[in-house]
Amino acid sequence: MADKNNLIVYCEYEDGKVADVSLELLTKGRQLADQLGIKLEAVVAGDNLKDIEKQIFPYGVDTVYKFEDKRLYPYTSLPHSSILINLFKEIEPRIAFMGATSIGRDLGPRVSSALHSGLTADCTSLEIGDYKDVKTGTEYKDLLYQIRPAFGGNIVATIVNPECRPQMATVREGVMKKEEKDPDYKGEVKNLEVDKYTNPEDFVVEIINRNVEKSKVNLKGSPIIVAGGYGVGSKENFELLEQLADTLGAEVGASRAAVDAGWIDHDRQIGQTGVTVRPKLYIACGISGQIQHIAGMQDSALIISINSDPDAPINKIADYVITGKIEDVVPKLIKYYKKNSK
Repeated sequence: MADKNNLIVYCEYEDGKVADVSLELLTKGRQLADQLGIKLEAVVAGDNLKDIEKQIFPYGVDTVYKFEDKRLYPYTSLPHSSILINLFKEIEPRIAFMGATSIGRDLGPRVSSALHSGLTADCTSLEIGDYKDVKTGTEYKDLLYQIRPAFGGNIVATIVNPECRPQMATVREGVMKKEEKDPDYKGEVKNLEVDKYTNPEDFVVEIINRNVEKSKVNLKGSPIIVAGGYGVGSKENFELLEQLADTLGAEVGASRAAVDAGWIDHDRQIGQTGVTVRPKLYIACGISGQIQHIAGMQDSALIISINSDPDAPINKIADYVITGKIEDVVPKLIKYYKKNSK
């Protein structure tokens, strides 16, 4: 039926739109597919998928596998897993990506487990490279390098999957850039029969009621972010950051340490286990700069670090460094901005 050994992305679909994380993975997938000289494919399963390909083709997708059935929406584990497992057995992709979302985290392990393929979760970078097995001396060309922080962020590990296919990885939203290849790019649509890829018992779970609460925090969309770390020192000092953010029209973010300390809500966490952001201005207050946090904000256009430790790792990537205590520096900034913004 199909082309074999290409790169495929599972596209999440909600409210008539393909999820941003899926489009980000298509962008990355197109780069890697070009490097390998293979096709980029996408799979989407759900209901009301009319013209869905118009959102997908511009990212350079050669084939869209469509599974349309009202039983496939909202997402449930069993039918979506069966579709991917059976489709992958048929088309034998070389590489498969999905978002590290609640859906991808459920689906990825089920599919990789059934296909014995292995899976690297929460990758921060994906590249193509060669690998030599030290024990056997076997050399492998053009493997997928699945790169992520490991051991509590003390190292960045590169994980390879020499033998098993597909090479699977999940990536969080915002980690990769989203960029269309060509608005007029045209691929092929393959409408597939859901019943050929699923079993009747896959549909035993029925969703009676579904309530999706949208996040009230828009860190990703904010051009300015004031972020606090453990060095902020207290919940009271976080109120200073909120005042600074109000003055600048910014959003407040935080490192994991500040969230763990209970000073701020988890939905404001930036980094490998939070949100990835790319604001025009990122003001890092009392953030030491662990690798997981850096992974979530290193593409900010301008980074200002306020820290009492002149040797804090974040200072290496900051454009400007202010050495001093949060409670001394931030009120001065607020006063200065208020004075100069009139």
